[in-house]
Order: sequence, then C-alpha cells, then structure tokens
Amino acid sequence: MIQQDRFGVYENLEVGSEKFTMLLVPGGTFMMGSPEDEPGRFVAGVPHNIKRCDEKQHMVLLTRDFWLAETACTQGLWHAVMGNNPSRFTGDSNLPVETVSWNDCNEFMSKLNKIFPIHNFYLPTEAQWEYACRAGTTTPFSFGNNITTDQVNYDGNYPYNGCKKGLYRATTVPVKTFVPNRWGFYEMHGNVWQWCHDWYEKYIDPDKEIENPKRVLRGGSWYSDAGFCRCATRYLSLYLLNGCDSHIGFRLSRDCAESDWSNIIF
Repeated sequence: MIQQDRFGVYENLEVGSEKFTMLLVPGGTFMMGSPEDEPGRFVAGVPHNIKRCDEKQHMVLLTRDFWLAETACTQGLWHAVMGNNPSRFTGDSNLPVETVSWNDCNEFMSKLNKIFPIHNFYLPTEAQWEYACRAGTTTPFSFGNNITTDQVNYDGNYPYNGCKKGLYRATTVPVKTFVPNRWGFYEMHGNVWQWCHDWYEKYIDPDKEIENPKRVLRGGSWYSDAGFCRCATRYLSLYLLNGCDSHIGFRLSRDCAESDWSNIIF
C-alpha cells in the first residue's frame, strides 16, 4: 500500500515475513559531482592507489520520478528471495547483505520482479543514487561538511578534513542504525558500498555500452576512510561483474508508473 509520512510518499512491500520500504523520489535538478576545492576530491588522471573517476561538477535534470529503497538490501530480504545468504557478517537479518557481485544483484532483482511483476526493480543509476544521497544538500555529506562515526559506519581511524578520530567497528551494522538523511534514506554514507547500474567512466549516458564490465560503487563502507563516504565519490570495483567482497552491497530502485499515483493515500 502506498502512503505518506513526514519524508514523503512511500510503499511497504513484503516477501514472506520480510518487509521493505520504497520511497518515492520526485524528479528534479541538482549539481552532481564535487567542486574543485572539496577536500578528498579525486581528479581523473592523477596517480592514486585507489582508482576513482572524475567528479566534475555539472547540472543534472532527472525528468522522471523514481522509487528508491530506504535502506540497503538486508540479509533477510535476500534470503527470502534467493534462499541463501552470501554475507560474511551475519547474526541479524537486518544487517545489509554483502559479498554480492553486480551479477548477483541483477539475478536477485530478476527473481524479485517475478514476485512483483508490475514493479521492475533495478540498480539505481549514479545520478539517481547521488540525487537521493544529497537530499537537496550541496555539502560533501548529506549531514553537512563533515561526519562522525556516530552518524556513519566507516573506519574512524581515518576521519575527514580534520575531524577527530572515531570508532572502527570492523563490521557492518544493521540498517537504520543511524539517523536518515532529510529525504528518509538510511546509510547512504558508509556501512556497505552500493552497486550502481552505470559502468565506470566519465559522466555519460548509462544506457550506452552496457557490456562494459567495470561498474561503479557509491557511498563508502565500514572499511573505508571518511573521505570515500562523500556524496560525490565514485569508486571503481576491481572485481568487475562477478566479483564481490564483504564491503559491497546494494539498494533497490524502480521506475514510477502513472498507476502508482492513483493508489496513494493522503
């Protein structure tokens, strides 16, 4: 059922006993990427031990509304759909599923789409992901110019831009551990990197050259320094389409159909 709360329009869905929530994100414009003076920014072509892509700032127009999951996909939901749990860190069904490849995620969504044949779930594009992560802000993080480990799960030994050191949990935490951003999305920063549909390249149309195996990860993780958790950070997965690791997960997206609006309860 589609309803509304202080964050906006949302839909609760169930697979067996596992529930998950999709939030409606209205289309709009935003500045994608980072300004040249943002600390931690990486410019393509500069040698670095971590391969990240250009963060050239530019205006993006999202012409269509879309739905995005309020949290990363949980181990409980993954097990309900797939019948297994590939994760390294277990013990709570609300932990984000991790150690999943880009191909694994698409297999999951293929099965989920058979359960919900009118929904068409997919991995979000980079633009959709960053738009929802920023939630109307222009700062390095949706929470402002810096973060702490009370807000985000990252390696607190490596804080951002002069912030004091914090916890290094060395593990994931359950979804909804920290406060959401102003649009209601939880853990867009840290905890697990999140797969996007797009391949790793300069900002271009994600519908072209879809056979390129180098896909983009967003958001940082429990294993990352704070700078990698910035809204604009674009990380190249070295594992390609079939690779995975314990700091990589994902969240669901889907298109908004006209019929959705007729079901909204205000």
